[in-house]
Amino acid sequence: MPRLDWMQIEITTRCNASCRYCPRTVYCASWNDRDLSPAIFRSLLPALRRTRMVHLQGWGEPLLYPHFFDMIALAKKAGCMVGTTTNGKLLDRRAAVRLVESRIDQVAFSLAGVGDQNDEARRGTHFSNVLEAVAGLAAEKKVRRQHTPVISVAYLLLRSHLPDIDKLIPALAGTGIRQIVISTLDFACNENLQKECLAPEDKGQYRELMSLYDRLARDAEKEGISLFYNLVDPEAESGDCTENPHRAVFISASGGVSPCAFTNIPVTESYHLSGAHQGYRSLIFGCLGPQSLPEIWSGRAAMKFRAEFDDAPHPSCRGCSKRSRMK
Repeated sequence: MPRLDWMQIEITTRCNASCRYCPRTVYCASWNDRDLSPAIFRSLLPALRRTRMVHLQGWGEPLLYPHFFDMIALAKKAGCMVGTTTNGKLLDRRAAVRLVESRIDQVAFSLAGVGDQNDEARRGTHFSNVLEAVAGLAAEKKVRRQHTPVISVAYLLLRSHLPDIDKLIPALAGTGIRQIVISTLDFACNENLQKECLAPEDKGQYRELMSLYDRLARDAEKEGISLFYNLVDPEAESGDCTENPHRAVFISASGGVSPCAFTNIPVTESYHLSGAHQGYRSLIFGCLGPQSLPEIWSGRAAMKFRAEFDDAPHPSCRGCSKRSRMK
C-alpha cells in the first residue's frame, strides 16, 4: 500500500458529553459503546511507519480510553506525527502533564459556538471549562519549555451560529490556542439537524463563505492564530473529497477499515441527506484481525471504491458536502 497522508484511528466510541448534533446522541438507543483492541492497534504499527500523521479519535472521547497514552507512545515510536481531539472534560493538570510529556504533536479542543451557544450545542460541556483546560495545557508547555502539543480548536460552525461568528476570535485570543480549524455539519442525523448544515449550494454561496472565512483568518492572524477551513466548491470540475480517500483511511474501534468516519458509524438508523431521509449503511472494506491493513487496502472492495470515486462514487459519498458535486 502507498504511504498515507494520515490515518484516523477511533480508539473508543464512549463519550461523557451529549452533543445534540452527534450520531452518538441522536442514536443513543441503539449505539454500541466499544474500545479498540490494543492488539489491533499494534497490528497497525508497520503501516504507521509509512504514515505522516495519525489522529487518535473517532465518535468518542479519547481520554476515556485506558490505553490512550500507550497508543501515543507506540505511534511516536513508529515515527509519525500524532494528534487527538478532546472535549476537555477530563483534561486536568495530571492529564495535561502527561500530554506534554508524551510529545504528542497536536491537541484539538472541540467547540461549536461561543459561551452559551457552545454549551447548548455541546451538552455536558462548558465553554469556560474548555478555556480553563486550554490554559492549563498551555501552562504545562511553558513550564516544561516544550513547543508541543500545538493547541488547536476544532470548531463546528452551525448555520444558526453564523450571525455570531465574529465573537470567535476575540474569545480565543490570548488563551494559548495556535490553530482553529473550522468545519460544518456534514452528517445530519435528522431533518432538524439538516437545517444546521452550511454547505454552499452554488458558486455565490461558496464565494460568500470564502470571503467570511478569509476575513476570520486575517483577524486570527493578528492574534497569532492560524485559521484553516475546508470549503468545497459545489461546481468544481473535480470530485475530490476533503477526507482524501486515496491517501487516508479510517479505522473504527471494532477494527473496521473505511474511507472516513462518516462511512463507519455503529448504527443502522436513518439520516437526512439532500432533502430526504435515507437508511444508513456503513461502508467497510474489511476488518483488522482476520486481515492486515495492506491486504484490506489492496482488496477488491477498497480498490473498486477508489477506482470509481471520481466518476461513479459509492452511494454513501453521493451528495456529501465534503465532496464537490461534479457538473
